[in-house]
Amino acid sequence: QVQLVESGGGLVQPGGSLRLSCAASGRIFSINVMGWYRQAPGKQRELVAEATHSGSTNYADSVKGRFTISRDNARNTVSLQMNSLKPDDTAVYYCNADTIWISRTVVSVPTLWGQGTQVTVSS
Repeated sequence: QVQLVESGGGLVQPGGSLRLSCAASGRIFSINVMGWYRQAPGKQRELVAEATHSGSTNYADSVKGRFTISRDNARNTVSLQMNSLKPDDTAVYYCNADTIWISRTVVSVPTLWGQGTQVTVSS
């Protein structure tokens, strides 16, 4: 059973920083893409940042220059360093793993979500 466990959310003042971490556990050979999404009240879930197994990254325009995603393939972890946080960044942040392989030829899970962690930016 593969699962994602997130940590690192909380309350921070505008301009502050937080670091989110996510670890995938279980039978894993590799994961194609790991990333972070967020969902604010009354809004749809949106991509924040993602990193491929080869190291390519992609960011939402709203977080470019402020957030940095990093990934450790050997440990199946992904982190999101969030700097210069704004009240608009307030949301539940979800870790996502897309296409989890249990061998070179077998996919065990097409996509998996973490339980979510609350990030609140407020003075």
